Amino acid sequence: MRIDAHQHFWRYNAQEYGWIGPEMAGLKRDFLPPDLWPLLQVAELQGCVAVQARQTLTETAWLLELAEEYSFIKGVVGWVDLCSPDVEEQLARFSEGKLCGVRHVLQDEADDRFMLRPDFRRGVSLLARYNLTYDLLLFPRHLPIACELVAQFPRQRFVLDHMAKPFIRRGELQPWADDLRRLAALPNVWCKVSGMVTEAEWHRWRREDFRPYLDVVFEAFGAQRLMFGSDWPVCTVAARYDQVVDLVADYAQMLSPTEQAALWGGTACAFYGLGEKG
Repeated sequence: MRIDAHQHFWRYNAQEYGWIGPEMAGLKRDFLPPDLWPLLQVAELQGCVAVQARQTLTETAWLLELAEEYSFIKGVVGWVDLCSPDVEEQLARFSEGKLCGVRHVLQDEADDRFMLRPDFRRGVSLLARYNLTYDLLLFPRHLPIACELVAQFPRQRFVLDHMAKPFIRRGELQPWADDLRRLAALPNVWCKVSGMVTEAEWHRWRREDFRPYLDVVFEAFGAQRLMFGSDWPVCTVAARYDQVVDLVADYAQMLSPTEQAALWGGTACAFYGLGEKG
């Protein structure tokens, strides 16, 4: 099964999506499953993983409802309050549906070391009990801290979103490349090949802009620990859905059939346990 391992749905309102600024005006509308399904079909993708965009239990419940209504939504990466004393009750509440993982917007926390707080780590320690993964949403400066977190939980499965958002626009590789390799050396972390176009010059990027970063990611993780994600609809500020797919497909031509199958869905299905829930 070919899978888009990272996309979002929302009903837009300015209060809850304040991160969508004037330069992202095209995102100031609803993005719902019927909008995505035709794009998946054209790209010959059979399903997707819906990822949280707001840090509310209400959104997590809504995404799970969408996943029950639309069978092509194979899994949900939702939000729970990992720092709450009641986090286990929250996990138990959602664990019966298609919840396959959890994410917190670490990149927006004022404290770069937020992920090492005792209450946050306690929450992470409970995820394996419910067979849930954790999505790391980071900037490059957070990678060394993420290495500390991941190393503390060797039985917990982590996946790095958007390759930690390297500075493609500035053409900078270091220290991102070395820090990413250190994270990839830990066997319990995977990576999404996603989010590249929004880190480049919007509408002025070229395919060759991404190759140095893809070289690092594929060398560090290997194709068997990588999964394609579109980051739709956020990606549309810089590229069409088919362009995002084609960027990865062009690079992936050099991979073996087995590696390509892993990148386009096999890894996501195994990592998230898609089809095992709901």
